[in-house]
Parts: sequence; structure tokens; C-alpha cells
Amino acid sequence: MESFAYLVQRYPFQAGVGVVAILLILSGIRIANQYERAVVFFLGRYVRIAGPGPYFLTPFFEWRSIVDIRTMTTSVDQLETITRDNVPVKISAVVWRRVVEPARSLIAVTDVADAVTQVAITSLRGIIGQHSLDEVLKAQETVSEALQTNIDKVTEPWGVKVERVQMKNVEIPETMQRAMAQEAEALREKRARQIKAEAELEAAGLLKKAAETIMESPASLELRRMQMITEVGAEQNTMTIIMMPSEFVEMARAIGARETDRDKR
Repeated sequence: MESFAYLVQRYPFQAGVGVVAILLILSGIRIANQYERAVVFFLGRYVRIAGPGPYFLTPFFEWRSIVDIRTMTTSVDQLETITRDNVPVKISAVVWRRVVEPARSLIAVTDVADAVTQVAITSLRGIIGQHSLDEVLKAQETVSEALQTNIDKVTEPWGVKVERVQMKNVEIPETMQRAMAQEAEALREKRARQIKAEAELEAAGLLKKAAETIMESPASLELRRMQMITEVGAEQNTMTIIMMPSEFVEMARAIGARETDRDKR
């Protein structure tokens, strides 16, 4: 300490210059976080990308701007547009973007977030106008992929990568909602009638096969009659209808005809 004080007293000017130089060096040290990059300019001209970690700036000649390279979201508020089949819809969407070239994102465009939002709005209107309402409602993934490709082409010169685009909400007019509900109900009713008709057709086929089997074996018809009588009796009904074989009916009819002829004589 005594030698340092002695040097300061003997060489005050040189000591002052040394202290100023040390302070300038320390003032030029900067630190960038892992998710940040520093775009360094020398006298207004871009020279390099610095970070993450510590880096040095030449005092009075270099300065820097920090760019966040994490994935960020850009929301597109509810936008009214028209589909290919002239149906007005209101759509909101979200764009996931990430800066991949910090220098270009800072030099090529003034405000990255606002620029991406405006591109998303114009692209959304253009893509929706190329699709029908059914495609927008039923093939949202396809529409989102088309939006992502379209937006990414525009933002690529800015050093921004569009990772994903997702439509959050699609609103259609109430009249169209009622029409779609009626259409869905009609389709469900049509399907129900088709299923019922197919079931009746299948049952008729089975009954036809059963009739053919019974005709081949008359004894099976009598067994079926006996089985039916047993089933009816098990239900504890007050009245039971017994189906007589056709042979018995013909025999009873012939006997009745003979008795009528005898009475006439």
C-alpha cells in the first residue's frame, strides 16, 4: 500500500490515466443470458453477435441490442372474413414464432411482433378465402398448416421461424348454425332409417330361410306350434289361442259338410 501511494504521489498523471483505463475496461464488460443474444454495432455498423455469457464492448465505439431467442406467441384477435362459399366467419388464431437470426430480426424489420401479427392477419384472410366452411370446420389442421407455410415464407427474410399456427375459435352466423344442426339431424335420421331397413331386410331373409326349412319338414312346423303354445302358457295369460294343424281343420270341415248333407236328406 505504501509503494502504491508513493507511485500515486510521484506519478499522479500516469496513475489517473491507469485508473481511467481500468474503469473503461470494466465498463465494457457485458453479460448475456442463455436465452439472449447481443447484436453488436461498431459506430452504427453491425459487426457481430455476442453471447451467451460475458463479452466485451469497446467503450464509446460499440453498443449492442439484446434479442430474445425463445419461442414467443403472437395472438391474432377475432378477425371477420369470408370463406370460399361466401359464408362470413369470425376467427382468432395464435402464432408460435422464434428468432433464429438475431441480426436480421433487428435490422430487417422495425417491430417483429407487430410485423408477424400483420402478416398473420393478411394470410388468415387469404387462406380462409380459399377454403369452404366445411373445410375450415372439419380440416382445421390442414388450414393451420397452410397458414404456417404462408406466414413462414414472409417472415424468413426477417430471421423469424414460425413454428406453429393454431386457430383458437371459429364463429359462424346463428342462421348457419341452425341450418347445420338441421342437416346433422337429417343425416342422423337417414342413418337410423338405413339401419332399420337393413335390419328388416336381414330379418326377412332369415324368415325366408326358416320357412323353406319348415316346408321341407312338416314335422318341424308342428314342433314350432307346440313351442309357441308353451311360451304363451308361461306368460300367465287369461286366454290362450291354440293354432290347430291345417290337416285337422280340413278334417273338421269335411265332417261338417257330411253332417249338413245328411240333415238335408
